[in-house]
Amino acid sequence: MSKRSCGAARSAGGAVLRMARAEREKEPRIMYTFDSRIRYSETDSEGKLTMASLLNCFQDCSTFHSEDVQLGVDYFKERHLVWVLCSWQIVVERYPRFGESVIIGTQPYDMKGFMGFRNFFMTTEDGKYLAKANSIWSLLNTDTGKPVSVSEEMALGYGIGEKLEMEYAPRKIAVPEGGIPREVIVVKQHHLDTNHHVNNGRFVDMAMDFLPSDFAIGQLRAEYKKQAFLDDLLMPRVMVGEDKAVVSLTDEEGAPYVVVEFLKKEEL
Repeated sequence: MSKRSCGAARSAGGAVLRMARAEREKEPRIMYTFDSRIRYSETDSEGKLTMASLLNCFQDCSTFHSEDVQLGVDYFKERHLVWVLCSWQIVVERYPRFGESVIIGTQPYDMKGFMGFRNFFMTTEDGKYLAKANSIWSLLNTDTGKPVSVSEEMALGYGIGEKLEMEYAPRKIAVPEGGIPREVIVVKQHHLDTNHHVNNGRFVDMAMDFLPSDFAIGQLRAEYKKQAFLDDLLMPRVMVGEDKAVVSLTDEEGAPYVVVEFLKKEEL
């Protein structure tokens, strides 16, 4: 992912947004949701949903939404386009337990030029928030790697909903000085998704492997800098404090693929 693709959004696309918002005002949009149940395979040694599984739930929700509004994988493949994730912010109130029924939801709340902004949430059956999330995406042409403005068809198809109430953190993550180099990670086939680069959730999985066993994650932030492909070498640098940990996965020259910040929470 280029710095250009995740930088300040261009001013283009205003007409598209006005059209989408006018459509929303005529017929208010609600978040796309689906019902689920916490699977045993998604839990940790204490029977609670893991952060990695929560992220996967959110990722699945956005793909389900896209498929259901006919803006799915095939639509983008035919047009040589791809949504590339720039950043995650996931805030956890409580990790649900194995077997617990939950509702998972998502809704784009803004689009600016080639940038898309999407919220997520997980609640109990009676509507109590378990987790909230914010994500920022850029739309790229897969042939050129350059940003592409969101079309009217996409904006109207997704719908633009209300921004979720939460404390929004900056997209950029400051990397502390120092840190401990850890063992090199070689990108394998199972790390890749349908776009043939390392899936954003896999990056988080890798970073979580360096956390202490007693580090309960209250907030995750991830800033994605560039894509990693099969056989690339990822060089981890890990900084762990009492309440915060930062993991940077870089290339051999030290340029980061992703920076992940974890804030600790005692009671989850």
